[in-house]
Amino acid sequence: MDKLIEYPQLIKRILTEYVELCRHPQPGIDTFLITDEQNGHYIWMNLGWEKGDRITGITVYVRIRDGKFWIEEDWTEDGIATDLVRAGVPKEDIVLAFHEPGMRQYTDFAVVS
Repeated sequence: MDKLIEYPQLIKRILTEYVELCRHPQPGIDTFLITDEQNGHYIWMNLGWEKGDRITGITVYVRIRDGKFWIEEDWTEDGIATDLVRAGVPKEDIVLAFHEPGMRQYTDFAVVS
């Protein structure tokens, strides 16, 4: 797997599928994917208004850094890491960056600081 080419395509495909499945039927709330492919940032976000309250929320934020997926934020039920592993990404190429660096050793994924 050529990481430089395939990893950006893979995360964009996975997140696009999620965004399409999770489009809000609620008026006034948009669900969308923000990509900065040049710098390796992928954000699934919700934005809008509900009952007079501002809705802003990042559901998933993944960075591709040093040849690894850095999962910075993940509010999905099974976790984006699960989707990446199912797609053939080795666990050592996935960093659960939402965990404190000292706690990452207790996961099945990459340990980096």
